[in-house]
Amino acid sequence: MASFVDSTVKDIDERLSALRQEVTKLEAARAALVGARRGPGRPRGSGRGRAAGAKRSTGATGGARRRRGRRGGATRANQALELVRSKPGITIPEIATAMGIEPNYLYRVLPKLAGDGQVKRDGQGWHAAG
Repeated sequence: MASFVDSTVKDIDERLSALRQEVTKLEAARAALVGARRGPGRPRGSGRGRAAGAKRSTGATGGARRRRGRRGGATRANQALELVRSKPGITIPEIATAMGIEPNYLYRVLPKLAGDGQVKRDGQGWHAAG
């Protein structure tokens, strides 16, 4: 009878070990699925932000954090406007090359400048307004 009990306990221990491994795999799969449905933005642990375990710096303000925000002054828009003034008829790809940026940004900026009355479009090129 003792050998039956021993073998049964051994079988139960092996089954529990297999079930623990299965639980670990299922928890990992669930975490991956739940993490994938977070919505827009960067996924958790994507390398942005503080390192794991790093503390926030309190700085001289005693814990209050200042947001950097934007520079103000529309620096790139001003650069684009100056290029249009200096080279009438310049195209967006030419402006982008001169500024060392991608042109997709300028496809938003120049129409805004045109809406403000600072530039006007003539065919593919841009000219300073009046």
